[in-house]
Amino acid sequence: MSGHNKWSTIKRKKGALDAKRSKIFSKIIKDITVAVKEGGPDPEANARLRLAVQNAKGANMPKDTLQRAITKASDKGTAALQEITFEGYAPHGIAVFVECLTDNNNRTVASVRSIFNKLGGNLGTNGSLSFLFERKGVFQIKIGDRDPEELEMQLIDAGAEDIDQDEEYFTVYTKMEDFANMNSALEKAGIEAESAELQRIPNNTQVIPVEQGLKVLKLVDTIEEDDDVQAVYHNLEMTEELIAAQEQA
Repeated sequence: MSGHNKWSTIKRKKGALDAKRSKIFSKIIKDITVAVKEGGPDPEANARLRLAVQNAKGANMPKDTLQRAITKASDKGTAALQEITFEGYAPHGIAVFVECLTDNNNRTVASVRSIFNKLGGNLGTNGSLSFLFERKGVFQIKIGDRDPEELEMQLIDAGAEDIDQDEEYFTVYTKMEDFANMNSALEKAGIEAESAELQRIPNNTQVIPVEQGLKVLKLVDTIEEDDDVQAVYHNLEMTEELIAAQEQA
């Protein structure tokens, strides 16, 4: 899975370093709201809510904040959220896929379009970039005191399609249709993932000059800051040079 480890590691580390905790919590609370509206407030009977709760714990969300989010989502007066996506290009031909949860489509469309226009990108029609990304289950599992080889074998037995490893984490990939099975297998094995989600992984990544790459990342970061945006995916190769330049910017 060439390129995926670097891409996902940067995504995780970048989030840990410079994303505000309130923004992370806001995204999780939206996931909780959608899950409760769809399947009720009991995590044991609602797989999507159970997953959102798991991600909340991985992000160190306080228990009272988590419970308030579930209680509020159970209120019939709480606005329902709609999932919408955007596909387009950043400067220099880099593909960008944006996932949102919103209670006001017009606001979200206007905001995302404005960011693309101001920062040299352009929106495309839905479906125009789908072939460039593949939805996969992605699990971040802290190795901790476990034996890495033994843990890796457990993950393979549980249905992992591919596994990347760094000093602290395994990043486990599954086919989209195997996502729920992997979740269940991890629960049975007593392995708790710090995060588990469906992501859009680029089939191939593009290498461009660092100066151009920074312009792409500025667009990506600006989109991510929008309150309605849940996730942004791109096919820019995060080279060591680009990573270093981003950290200095």
